[in-house]
Amino acid sequence: MFHSHTFLRSSLITVYCSLITCAFSADWPQFRGPGSAAYSADAVAPVKPKIDWSASLPGRGLASPIIIGDKVYVTCSSGPGQERLHVICFKASDGSKVWERQLKATGRTMAHNKSSVAACTPCSDGKRLFALWSSNDLAAFDLDGNLLWLRGLTIDYPNASNSLGMASSPIVVGETVVTMIENDSESYTLGVDANTGRNLWKMERPKSANWTSPLVWQADKNSAPITLLQSSKGIVGVDAATGSRLWEYEEGASTMSSGVVMDGVVYAASKGITALKPKTNGEAPEQIWRSEQLNPSTISPVVVGDHIFTINSAGVLNEANRLTGDRGWKLRLTGPFSGSPVAAGKNIVAVSEKGVFQVVDTTAAEGAVVATLQLPLNAETKELVLSTPALSGKHVFVRTDSTLWRIGE
Repeated sequence: MFHSHTFLRSSLITVYCSLITCAFSADWPQFRGPGSAAYSADAVAPVKPKIDWSASLPGRGLASPIIIGDKVYVTCSSGPGQERLHVICFKASDGSKVWERQLKATGRTMAHNKSSVAACTPCSDGKRLFALWSSNDLAAFDLDGNLLWLRGLTIDYPNASNSLGMASSPIVVGETVVTMIENDSESYTLGVDANTGRNLWKMERPKSANWTSPLVWQADKNSAPITLLQSSKGIVGVDAATGSRLWEYEEGASTMSSGVVMDGVVYAASKGITALKPKTNGEAPEQIWRSEQLNPSTISPVVVGDHIFTINSAGVLNEANRLTGDRGWKLRLTGPFSGSPVAAGKNIVAVSEKGVFQVVDTTAAEGAVVATLQLPLNAETKELVLSTPALSGKHVFVRTDSTLWRIGE
């Protein structure tokens, strides 16, 4: 007998592993890059930073840029009520615009004044781009800008909304686009067919506002990828192919700071940072350690080697041993921060709301800021950097409500 779920999971393993392998070369295909790890071993942080180019954006957005090949993709929203939804493709080499597409929002466009309808970072499988907006509009394009499909999720689920705006970023796992639409009312997560936009599965979720993004965990390279959904209740492991609930961690977690997965361990924003080792037998994950001193506030952590780093609400970068949770040095950065840090090799890159670009050498005895650059933000429009940077090669890409920058040396 042909078992479709078995075949689908087998295909998912192959596709997901190949995507991760390709992505680690130079692409930054989703929120916080390959595997949502906020880390690239191949990227190089500029220690004599300068602005290579800047490009004007047609609308607002907190969504991070993503990089596929030699192109950079950004989403925006514009109009009196932010009802115009944009996807723009730029050349990474010089910032020239390759194409732009516009859609009209089908759902609610209300958001906090500091946020935007374009708060969700798009994702790509290297062939297609999947974009989600706070209006719960989900669209797929090929990399030349041709619309493949469009879902106005509010049409199907009219009560799903958040007065502050939605911000969970989708991820693509094999042929499934995992989309979290979690809120105080009609709260759910979808597994959407990347080819057609139709539901593969739907999971009811806690009725609580949630802005975290899904992660992926694998026991090993031969195992099916498991999607991790984080909420105020904790974390649930879900079969990415079928939507089956596999296990649960029920000790609560942040609704703003997403976790990070490294070497099979989940570093969750739960009561500070909690290191979890998921099991494959359906039991709850094993807790390796917990540190309430590593409170990441609203900012997601990053792992570099055997160290984990968080930035707290005061703008202090905290370092700890990721194997034991033992806290080490702390370093005050120039804040405040809304975007999360990313890491290029040994160096962490963090950009403050006020546009202070900072590079931290994590191998220095107490950590050291080795480079800074002030981005020329527009004071009249109160321009801020609220997004997480993207890395590719020797360059860092940063966006605001009006500008996309490439920073190099």
